[in-house]
Amino acid sequence: YAVAFCKHVQDELEQHRDSQSRFLKTKPPVEAGTVLYEAELLHFAEDLKKWKDRYVVIKNDYTVDCFETKEAYQKGASPKYQVLPAGGKVLTSEEDYNLLSDKHFPDPVGSSEKEVAQAFVQLPREFPVYLWQPFTRHSYYCFPEPEAQRQFSAVLGDCVRHSNHDFLKQTTYEVEAFLEAIQFFRQEKGHYGMWEMITGNEKEILSNLVMEELLPNLQTMILPKMKGKRNDRKRAWFGIVEETYGLVQQQVSEGLSTLKEECRDFAKTLEGTIRSDMDQILNSKNFLAGKIKATVSEPAQKCCTENIQPFLTSILEELMGPVSSGFTEVRSLFDKEVHEIIQDFQKTNDITKLKENMDQLMNLPFNSVKMEPCYLKVNLLQELLQDLKSRFKVYHIDFVIQRTQNFMQELMENAVYTFEQLFSPSRQADPAKFATTIEKVKLRVLKQYDYDSSTIRKKIFQEALVQITLPTMQKTLASTCKPELQKYEQFIFADYASVIQVENVYEEILYQTLLEETLKVIKEAAIMKKHNLFEDNLNMPCESVSSLTDLKTPSGSAQSTPAKKPSTARAEMSDTETQSDETLIVTEKISWEKDSDDRKSSDKEAVTAVNIAGDQASKSEEVGVKDVSEKRESLSATLRKQEVAEEKSALESEDTVKAEFVVNTEEELKTQQKAVEEKVAPGTETAVKDAGASPKKELQVHKGAVEEKVTSEKSKAQEEVSEIKLTSPHYNVAETEILGNAKKKIKVEKEIMEEISFWLKPSLFKTRLLLGNLIFHLKLATFYGYRKNRKM
Repeated sequence: YAVAFCKHVQDELEQHRDSQSRFLKTKPPVEAGTVLYEAELLHFAEDLKKWKDRYVVIKNDYTVDCFETKEAYQKGASPKYQVLPAGGKVLTSEEDYNLLSDKHFPDPVGSSEKEVAQAFVQLPREFPVYLWQPFTRHSYYCFPEPEAQRQFSAVLGDCVRHSNHDFLKQTTYEVEAFLEAIQFFRQEKGHYGMWEMITGNEKEILSNLVMEELLPNLQTMILPKMKGKRNDRKRAWFGIVEETYGLVQQQVSEGLSTLKEECRDFAKTLEGTIRSDMDQILNSKNFLAGKIKATVSEPAQKCCTENIQPFLTSILEELMGPVSSGFTEVRSLFDKEVHEIIQDFQKTNDITKLKENMDQLMNLPFNSVKMEPCYLKVNLLQELLQDLKSRFKVYHIDFVIQRTQNFMQELMENAVYTFEQLFSPSRQADPAKFATTIEKVKLRVLKQYDYDSSTIRKKIFQEALVQITLPTMQKTLASTCKPELQKYEQFIFADYASVIQVENVYEEILYQTLLEETLKVIKEAAIMKKHNLFEDNLNMPCESVSSLTDLKTPSGSAQSTPAKKPSTARAEMSDTETQSDETLIVTEKISWEKDSDDRKSSDKEAVTAVNIAGDQASKSEEVGVKDVSEKRESLSATLRKQEVAEEKSALESEDTVKAEFVVNTEEELKTQQKAVEEKVAPGTETAVKDAGASPKKELQVHKGAVEEKVTSEKSKAQEEVSEIKLTSPHYNVAETEILGNAKKKIKVEKEIMEEISFWLKPSLFKTRLLLGNLIFHLKLATFYGYRKNRKM
């Protein structure tokens, strides 16, 4: 407990954040007391030994409440029976139930075939549902129709799944400490790996741990002495087990409450020391880890290389198929449901019906019948991972299956919630555009789903690979490395002995060693795009958005919605139906564009700037600061996006510059085509753009201060002068747009080249240096100021 508390304080001080990004908006928790299922059905009353009509209600706490009548439930009466389904199994066949129940009734007396053939419970109707539980009485329900049977069994399966794992998915340090304690306790007994009875809450898990040791003794003491018919003995045995389990739970609950209070009080006394000495604690822990790693690293790597690493890829392949098909089925279900909403609205144009359909879509994650086919895809893991039993001694893969199914339901919840958030602001728009809007929102949600699905599946694969293979490493090294751990306790300061445990550090080293290998395998699968996995090219947290105009998604989505080409244009949803306008960007900090896209964007902006400059030249012949400022405003947007290296380029030499400018001008005068291809020289554009980029206060810089700065940076200016680029051939993309204004552009070029030639005279050497310096440090703020002074 103290070790977990110390780690909790460390995370709090270092403000660790989850690096896994999600694009779908996380749905808030459902309000407590929400009813998921209610119906009147036949329930076998064990005390009465007969079937009775009961009103069954299942809420989102996933307990099964049986009331005598519907009126009793509505009046707020307590349930007649309450079933906690953790650790249970849902069966719809009498044969399957008999096989499972007989497995947990080791009859030493033996029974005749006639006794075995007798039904344990006589069914009044054709379609039963059995809830088998290891240490509590089994529950029996009956239905007149298969649809009702399927619905109840699907809901009951959801209850079992959530009851098993909702406690385990908590991230509090108390839960972490409890689970590690269970793991260490079982390792001392020689049990490694996943335990099928780690289901339910703390009280249930501890009770299961006690019953695991107590049950064999009960079987030896009681079963041989039982008399009577087989079914009677079987029913009596299940009753004894249930009574024993109840007593164990009672004592465990009392002891656990007392122990947790003691741990919390102890943690409070440690908190001050932990917070003040965190640096020393971490240094001591790291030093200890280094010592242990020096001993453990070599045998751990050897075990990993020989017994684990060769099989990681094949295990991952077996995992990826069923898990990915399950998430794909969830995606298809969402796509289908939204498509049906669109079709229904196009036929009826009924706003009221549309709202009803939207409400039904919000309940889709809790519609167990519709979600069941998605969950069944993952159940194939039971068959595909048979090889694990012999190689890694893994006999129970239910934990991975049920956890995956919970993730699938959670992702569907986020998808429908995000869909609702994006479509809600659009409901007040023109109803004629509702169908188009719904389709666009659906495409955006599916793209976000693809990315989140990849993220979650990689997390599932990582956890599963570690859970399957880590016990092999632990068991292999237990005999050689664990006995050596005791000698490392001398490296722990007495003040920190409660928050640094040698065994915890040892287990962490093994975990990290294996985690590195599993991440390599998963990364290779992502690089190969297997099962639509995305690479980890993003490492920053990303929160989803709640409006369509703010929505941002990554490119690269596959499956039925091909990715659109990313763009830096505003991400507003237009009313057109073209998919080219449906591009979204992840965050302002993340660019999904390629270099070619940047160049094309720069080309278009350059053409626009040149056209504006030509139009301004035709309107006025006056050469002054005002005209130049107007040109600067039109050109400033173009070169602002160029790379820093291009912006910091300067004139190589005055002779070269003048010669190349003259050559360019003569070529442009000869043919309009060359004028179009070469356009305005980038160096000239840089001068014009940068001339007005600085604020007005920079235009008033004192001449003496400027000259002093120029002198001090003369060498830097000369280096910058040598890098200017005079032509930009990629401007040819817009030649057809400027043919009509060629003469005006040439006139503008002449004016600007005359100005540049004046400043390149040898007599103005210091001014030339000033020009080169100000291109990058003052952005040519004084360029046209000096020109104005010269004319005056």
